[in-house]
Amino acid sequence: MQLGSVIGTVVPALVCEGLEGVPLLWVQPLSKRRDPVGRPLVCADGTRMAGPGETVYFVASREAALTLEPWFVPVDHAVVGLVDGHVLEPELAVGDASGEEGVTPDTSTGEGDPALNGEESG
Repeated sequence: MQLGSVIGTVVPALVCEGLEGVPLLWVQPLSKRRDPVGRPLVCADGTRMAGPGETVYFVASREAALTLEPWFVPVDHAVVGLVDGHVLEPELAVGDASGEEGVTPDTSTGEGDPALNGEESG
């Protein structure tokens, strides 16, 4: 599954059998940090609840064809859920607070952790 942001809707001129009434959405794939990745693509909306501005998760290939009823309709991508919230767990790095990236704390000695070094926080 991949994250995406709905940036618009698609109105087809011709609809294939099995896709009648299925909304088609213009989706921009996103990285885990919610940065745009690649080119936008069209997703069939099996949830029938997503709209422009929403963050969704979608699947591709055979999995996309299996999400709709009837199965194996001709789609390459399909929305399978809406994202209510997105929390990216911070990587264990001292640099997160100080602006230095890529520095990991030494957990065996407590280096980088004020509580383990006897320093007061506050």
